[in-house]
Amino acid sequence: MKKSKSSGFNTPFEDLKSLLKTKPVPLSSFPVEKVLLNKKIRYENDETLFEAAMADVLPIDKKNMIEPESRDYSVRCPNQSDIADETILALENLVFHGKGFDVESTSEYIEGTGPDVCREVVKRLHQGKFSIQGFIDLHGLNVAEAQEVFENFLKESVTTGKRGVLVVHGRGLSSPNEPVLKTQVYHWLTRGPWRKWVMAFSSARSCDGGAGATYVLLRKSPVTKRRRKKKCFRC
Repeated sequence: MKKSKSSGFNTPFEDLKSLLKTKPVPLSSFPVEKVLLNKKIRYENDETLFEAAMADVLPIDKKNMIEPESRDYSVRCPNQSDIADETILALENLVFHGKGFDVESTSEYIEGTGPDVCREVVKRLHQGKFSIQGFIDLHGLNVAEAQEVFENFLKESVTTGKRGVLVVHGRGLSSPNEPVLKTQVYHWLTRGPWRKWVMAFSSARSCDGGAGATYVLLRKSPVTKRRRKKKCFRC
């Protein structure tokens, strides 16, 4: 096998010289040279050469031209001052009036209904459709103290015929894991002895404490096993 002189390198034109000797290829004369000779233009740089080569070029007839479809690529931005005004207004409504923030859309939202209560009831409860006739604040209490206050409050509410009450427990943001009091209130409403008196409950609206408080809708009488199989209750 014949070894290549430049072993290890790609040499595609190595045999081009010998190939041209066996099969000569006629080369046409370069038109620019004629232009330069006829006009006696001295080659100085690429620009001069290009101008000389393009001297006899004629523009294309417009009838044969194909124009691309015109498109508007300009970016239309809204007025920056309008955006700033809308942003400030939205922040003011959120901070001072609680508008624009939906507790129900957050992961902190909680709710629950009794076995014979429709979803519509808890929805109306969260929307503030029921009047609040009493409330307690469990802030600063440990679990045992909070449970005692909670049970005494519900007992007093049921005895006096109160239906809508508010339990303020906080969001538990300082707790290392889950919010302690909020979790306990949820358990007392769903697993404790007072679950029979609870018709529905939900996180409060922002104006009443948001995720740090819970609306509770109480029954006139405790639910029984027979009532659990009845149709949904509607207030």
